[in-house]
Amino acid sequence: MPRPLRVIAASFALLLVTACNSASSGGSTPSSVRGVTADTIKVGGIVSMTTASGYSKKDTDLGARARYDRANAEGGINGRRIDYLGAEDDGQDPARNLAAARKLVQQDKVFAVSPMSSVTFAGADFLDAQKVPTVGWGTLPSFCGPAHLYGFNGCLVPTPGGTLNQTWPEGLAAVLGGSRGKSVALIAGDNDAGKFGIRTFTQGFKAAGFQVAYAKAVVPATSMPSDWSAYTKEILRSGPGGAAPDAVVSVMQTPYNIGLFTALKRSGYKGVISDPTDYDPGLLAKDATKQALDGVHVLLQFQPFESDSPAMGQFKADIRKAAGGKDVPLNMHMMTGYMSADLFLSVAAKAGKDLTVESFQKAASGFSDTGTLVGDRALPKGQKESFGCGALVRLKNGRYEVAVPFKCYPPIPFG
Repeated sequence: MPRPLRVIAASFALLLVTACNSASSGGSTPSSVRGVTADTIKVGGIVSMTTASGYSKKDTDLGARARYDRANAEGGINGRRIDYLGAEDDGQDPARNLAAARKLVQQDKVFAVSPMSSVTFAGADFLDAQKVPTVGWGTLPSFCGPAHLYGFNGCLVPTPGGTLNQTWPEGLAAVLGGSRGKSVALIAGDNDAGKFGIRTFTQGFKAAGFQVAYAKAVVPATSMPSDWSAYTKEILRSGPGGAAPDAVVSVMQTPYNIGLFTALKRSGYKGVISDPTDYDPGLLAKDATKQALDGVHVLLQFQPFESDSPAMGQFKADIRKAAGGKDVPLNMHMMTGYMSADLFLSVAAKAGKDLTVESFQKAASGFSDTGTLVGDRALPKGQKESFGCGALVRLKNGRYEVAVPFKCYPPIPFG
């Protein structure tokens, strides 16, 4: 065969092989964008599914899946289906968190990580350096500033120059009939999240007019105390004149809260008790847990499940469908996963058909919407401050009731 004909034949064969490969892969075309094909966007998550204390955020994964499933049922994002790989379990361990981030990027080739929910975020620098859009619960400083990291309700632990969400101080002031002359004790675990939480909430409660009588991140984060008496004795003598404070605020996870609150009640404490994690009907299955949490005011950074808003109705329907049509008990971890996915989807939709990291970042730089389950959202504002909204619910006689309705409060400067 003459050389020109051989070249034409070889070229034709190459085109034929390419066409066959394309057809066998469902019509997708090669893309230079990691995790993006002509018809899919690959996304993974990182969640503390298992921990040494038994505390689990596993339902974060269900919440994210519920939101991605609805997006796919509605036609995807600009014609692309979300290929959600599920969440990697970091075991609340920094080394595993970083390993999960590396796996998702280097092995699974995801475009984005959403949700990310843990008390550790050792993979933050890696994900930002690799330009991986990452959306999660902004309870760590890592969500405050890095270009590619976003908190679904903003930055909750800001750096100097940012602002503080005042939902908790203002909400407890409403419960106590005002903050004037009232004292509060703050306690947290001895880890990064606890230390930053103590720092920020101390400033927030003082700004709201409270006297902060006690503020320590001293509880071992990797070994739950079997005896809480040393902590309760110090807390109960920390108020004015050595009296008990008007409120005790725990910045810890459920197993720790159960131990602390049980010890406080056995010591005769009659003041207000509050935490940010124990909004979960599943916790009420055990009588001891129900008794420990009875009367506790729980901080929410989203609309309470008791809300009758259309957005809450949609959330419940999506969770039910993702759970196989079953009415599963709702919890805040479902919401954090759901809203992490929701923010990612909303920004990706705005980025348009030509989805790249650059187009996603450009869309995020001017993104805003209103009336969501976490209030009004805006970026890049959310990388320096929270969206400033929340509510308090109280467990009473085995049922949660809204103590302070969902409301947005003016933030205060953090310094």
